[in-house]
Amino acid sequence: MEAINLRDTFTQFLNKFPMVERPSWHVHFKTKLAWTVGILVLFFALGNIPLFGLSPESMDLFGQWRAIFAGERFSLTALGIMPIVDASIVLQLLVGAGIINLNLSNTRDQVFYQNLQKLLVIVFSVFISLVYVVGFYMPDPAIAAHLGVSLQIISLMLFLQVFAGGMLIYFMDEVVSKWGIGSGISLFILAGVSQQVITGLISWIPDPTSGLAVGVIPRWFQLLWPGSPLHVSTYEMMEGGMIFLFQNNLIALISTIIVFFVVVYLESTRLEIPLAHSMARGARGRFPIKLLYASVLPMILVRALQASIQGFGRLLWSKGITIFGTYDAQGNAVSGLMYYLEPIYSPWDWIPALVHISTPTIAGWQIATRLSVDLIFMVVGGAVFALFWINTTGMGPKDVAAQIHNS
Repeated sequence: MEAINLRDTFTQFLNKFPMVERPSWHVHFKTKLAWTVGILVLFFALGNIPLFGLSPESMDLFGQWRAIFAGERFSLTALGIMPIVDASIVLQLLVGAGIINLNLSNTRDQVFYQNLQKLLVIVFSVFISLVYVVGFYMPDPAIAAHLGVSLQIISLMLFLQVFAGGMLIYFMDEVVSKWGIGSGISLFILAGVSQQVITGLISWIPDPTSGLAVGVIPRWFQLLWPGSPLHVSTYEMMEGGMIFLFQNNLIALISTIIVFFVVVYLESTRLEIPLAHSMARGARGRFPIKLLYASVLPMILVRALQASIQGFGRLLWSKGITIFGTYDAQGNAVSGLMYYLEPIYSPWDWIPALVHISTPTIAGWQIATRLSVDLIFMVVGGAVFALFWINTTGMGPKDVAAQIHNS
């Protein structure tokens, strides 16, 4: 009884926080589409607003994770969906492990769960914003001198901007989930990935290291066209072999196309469970279940957990504490425990010939160990989060059995 009263009191307290109300009427498709497009435009607009007072010497803590967490570095969307994902991880662990006993088919428990998530999003937004400002987002001394304030005031302004941007993304996610089409998290990830794919395909902006275009199509036009000053002969291409193809992103393009069609096929695949209806004289039917039952969210949660571990390691390293490992100028772990816990981002992390181009001191067994650890992390972690996810969202075996029985 005391637990229920405490929960009710806590719910009343959390209800005072701002929230997006769910519509009490049917929302037409055109209205949903308008809300979704409007939020998407706002998301891109916020991503193009730079943080005021930021020093050019600042570092991006989660630059390698932008495809998963969305958002733009050094902008109002710097946090991306990270606080929302971290809050989901904690809640799923607490509910899945039975530490917080909730029946999510119950309306009151659903409200309590959503309120807890809202509180955790605020907590993680504050915490990650502090980590950014303390360790990676440096205040600009020139702006501080121009305004006649201390660097601490500029750091406070940076914190408020990053935190406000993170909360805006949370409310935008709520708007899309309740008034738009799909979920805001999926929309923001899709928007970020689509932007990267388009840039990687057609951008003519030159790469500062090679002078070639960033986009695959204009880059290979420069390489193959005889009149181009950056033209490379067929002999040189053959001599470069696979490394040349990797360096110029042709393998990346082919792999992206293959993965796209494989995912589309798997996403559309259904497993049909045969059913017999005893109340209808043994009439038979089938109940379809998606092959990718938990979808991609468990993988996002696993990567978010890995990102948090790497963020902790980079924060310690930036303060001169190297007990867990060291990092290079690009923010990649190059030694210690953090090297083996760092995920595989690209072929440059697991193909020895490519790894040794940038880091010749790393041995083959170290590369194999890192690859194995990442594989285990993804398989085991993905399975655990998938189980927690289906059980906390009403997709577990008992829930599906009840759905079939009532249909």
